[in-house]
Amino acid sequence: MVCPAAPALLLAMTLPLVGSPVAPASQPGPSQAGGESGQQLDQGSGAGESVLVSVYVQLDFSNKIWLRELSRILTLSPASASSAPRTLTGFSLTTECNVKPDGSTHCACLPGYQWNASVCSRHHPCQATYNHRPCGCLVFSPPEAGYCQLLPPVPGTLSLNTWLQMPSNTLNLTLLTSQETTNLHWFLQRRTGSPRPILLQPGTHVSLTSSQGQAVLSISNISHKWEGKYMCCFEAQGFKWELYQVVRVPLQATDVARLPDQLSISCATSPGFQLSCCIPHTYLGYVASWSPGEGSEASLFNTPSDQCLVLAVRHCPAADTIYTCDLQSPGLTPLRVPVSVTIIQDGDTTCPEDSSVVAWNVTKAGHVAQAPCPVNRTGMVKRACGPDGVWGPPHSSCTDTGLLALLQRAQLLWAGQGWPAEEVPQSLAQLLEQTVVVSSPSDLLALVGTMTFLAKVVADTRLQLHRSALEALLKTTDKVLDMDASSLWTPAQAQKPSAGSDLLLAVETLASCLYPQDHPFAFRLPNVQLQTQLLRPTSPADYRVSFSTQPPLQARIPRRSLTPLVTSNSNITITSLVLRKLDHLLPSNYGQGLGDSVYATPGLVLSISIMAGGQAFNQGEVIMDFGDRDNSLHCVFWDHHLFQGNGGWSDEGCQVQAATASANAQCICRHLTAFSILMSRHTVPENPTLELLSQVGLGASILALLVCLGVYRLVWRVVVRNKVAYLRHTALLNVVLCLLAADTCFLGAPLLPPGPRSPLCLAAAFLCHFLYLATFFWMLAQALMLAHQLLFVFHQLSKLRVLSLMVVLGYLCPMGFAGVTLGLYLPRGQYLGEGVCWLDGKRGALYTFAVPVLVIVGLNGLVLAMAVLKLLRPSLSEGPQVEKRQALLGVIKALLVLTPIFGLTWGLGLATLLEEVSVVPHYIFTILNSSQGVFILLFGCLMDKKVQEALLKRFCRAQLPSSTISLATNETHILEHSKGKSENPCYEERMT
Repeated sequence: MVCPAAPALLLAMTLPLVGSPVAPASQPGPSQAGGESGQQLDQGSGAGESVLVSVYVQLDFSNKIWLRELSRILTLSPASASSAPRTLTGFSLTTECNVKPDGSTHCACLPGYQWNASVCSRHHPCQATYNHRPCGCLVFSPPEAGYCQLLPPVPGTLSLNTWLQMPSNTLNLTLLTSQETTNLHWFLQRRTGSPRPILLQPGTHVSLTSSQGQAVLSISNISHKWEGKYMCCFEAQGFKWELYQVVRVPLQATDVARLPDQLSISCATSPGFQLSCCIPHTYLGYVASWSPGEGSEASLFNTPSDQCLVLAVRHCPAADTIYTCDLQSPGLTPLRVPVSVTIIQDGDTTCPEDSSVVAWNVTKAGHVAQAPCPVNRTGMVKRACGPDGVWGPPHSSCTDTGLLALLQRAQLLWAGQGWPAEEVPQSLAQLLEQTVVVSSPSDLLALVGTMTFLAKVVADTRLQLHRSALEALLKTTDKVLDMDASSLWTPAQAQKPSAGSDLLLAVETLASCLYPQDHPFAFRLPNVQLQTQLLRPTSPADYRVSFSTQPPLQARIPRRSLTPLVTSNSNITITSLVLRKLDHLLPSNYGQGLGDSVYATPGLVLSISIMAGGQAFNQGEVIMDFGDRDNSLHCVFWDHHLFQGNGGWSDEGCQVQAATASANAQCICRHLTAFSILMSRHTVPENPTLELLSQVGLGASILALLVCLGVYRLVWRVVVRNKVAYLRHTALLNVVLCLLAADTCFLGAPLLPPGPRSPLCLAAAFLCHFLYLATFFWMLAQALMLAHQLLFVFHQLSKLRVLSLMVVLGYLCPMGFAGVTLGLYLPRGQYLGEGVCWLDGKRGALYTFAVPVLVIVGLNGLVLAMAVLKLLRPSLSEGPQVEKRQALLGVIKALLVLTPIFGLTWGLGLATLLEEVSVVPHYIFTILNSSQGVFILLFGCLMDKKVQEALLKRFCRAQLPSSTISLATNETHILEHSKGKSENPCYEERMT
């Protein structure tokens, strides 16, 4: 091809020479080899020797008629009469140049020839191109000239482990070279998106290895997003080379978008409907079809990113039908994606049409209606139709298309696709522009997710940012912190509890990566304040920083913490960042040492980071003044690793320096991260004394309960000779068994490794929950039985029926509570408390124990009050003083017997929740409840008169006189007083 401008051709000519060398021909340009001197004849050649040499000649033409000129055999004139003739035996076209009006020359190589790498590096390309790839057209300025060289054989081969890469497998590309290579890079050219090749670098999916004569690219967990043309670019033998392989990846069912993926339709209101099946563009040619297709029409639509096959069904099927989108590609197993269509029949319960926000068609009860997202949003809007025909609330996963694209690009960048130095600043600038479109929790999560992945890329590649990129980050953070908590942050945190913690970590990471030449840098916004400082490699002074916040915030790093970081030629950069409102967006998680209290924060989070020699340093003393004079505050930092990665406040390595007359309370921490203070609202005291009392009490209870079982083993047949006594002692025996197992499990739980990944810890928590609840439900069974006797004195009880009801109440009810709690909270990671094998007291799991226990304690308290009233009436209003004293003694005895049996001491747990300062309720609660087994042994077993008689008879062999008024059970004693001390032996036998 020759352009209208004056063309020039560079020719490579081969001449056989005889005799001594002479000067070159009259027309050639300067002899060059890629800009260097061309091959010259050996000056020592003797006369008569024939040498073959290649020289490069420039031919200029004023018009296009030049072919016949080149077809002649050119004979070069001898330099002298004695010289032998030089004959042109062959020539090849190497370079085509066009002279432009501005005087520059644009030269391009013809097939089989290439620019030398040194020429490429010294000249600009005619058009924008990409680094590392072989250069095409170059620009030369007069009097420069250059020519393309003949390419030698390719110095390597690029092989693929298999032409078809299955999803989730590992792709391996291997380059084998026979020559030394330099500047080797890997690229991916995708079928869709930017035409610019994507640089591949080490990431979560990409790994690069090289050795002598070999380079390997490995990509793990491959998907269709890694499909495309892979190029290996390198330099060898003075040239730039490019080898490539095309990688094809079959689609999976998750790559196919269906709208809808299920459908419930009424043929009376909607005789026809549409189904769509969309797939991304791939190198594998897929043929799509719908089945069944009778009475329907399918049409294909293409977009820049995917292609969709839409099925228009003109007539409803008579019955429920499953439509299948079949995707077939030669040599592959067909991919079939079903769409279930449910036909609403007469009499079916349905949800009516609703066009309040989105147009919802009539939907069958128990099904989920689906609707597409608005324009420029990706996802689906779903709404469940309840079994009673009532619409549930709509749930939207719609995300702004721009935000979703930024998120996906950041994910691929972290995986190993892209140019971090270019794309991270671009993405931060685009995020700032996208903050105005955040209107849903999905948008907010996409924005925070993008910042998180960009921070990971910066940390992994040790990338440094300019001020403009950092300003964009801080402006974005300021706007995110101002976003509405109720409509955006709260539902976003319900979907992802770590959202606030992720935002903090991302901002911390990115803010500490400013270029050294851009220090010092100060930036202030309503919710974000940043100050950076560069310390020269000399002996540094104390680092001090202050922020104009409310309350004022100051921090200082002593010189002794900075001196070890100083080296001969490395600067120290310190970044201090204050974030307002962020502490209210972080989960209310508190690590060990902070207990289960509810704390208030000052609204400020201070983050301090130090970089020295390109590395981050986390150790160092920092002294902070949050402007608070309360000595009861807690100095804490945010630990991103607590609570299964959701983060939490920890006071490890931090302490409070008490306030004085002239100074506020200060926080001193011996590591660097994000800090704040916690001001206690309700302090739960934690001290070794309480733990010791609890362990001793549980041990004593276990021994007492074992003794109780032994006593029952000896006297059981004697004390259960009638129906009422049998039911009462059976209930008490089950209380003893459940409490014994629960106390043993609870006492041994601290010896197990904590955490949801420990099956033993999970089992211990579940068993403790079930067994303690079973203990209280059996206590409730005893109380209900006593209430029945008090209210229905002459009503006969069916032994089998009552026993069956007691078993259901005592075991099935607590099993239901424990099972539902496990199934509800374990998948959310909210079942176990931090570092313990017991229920989480912060996120609802503990309430499934505390609420039933308090309700049972309340009911048992009512029964006890009823029993006391029966004892007090009429004895205290009538009769002599002796009888009044006996009645009072009966009340005291009933209280002593029934309180531990009914578990009423657990009511003190409510006082420990309401008490703010005093530790006394905690001591009382611990002593009484850990020793409950001892009280049951004393008051529930040994104080029973029939038990005493049976033991005396067994060990002393003495017959005790019988009493006409039996106090064998507390129920008998109570009822005896309520009946006016009836001495009817038949009545006594029925009750005892």
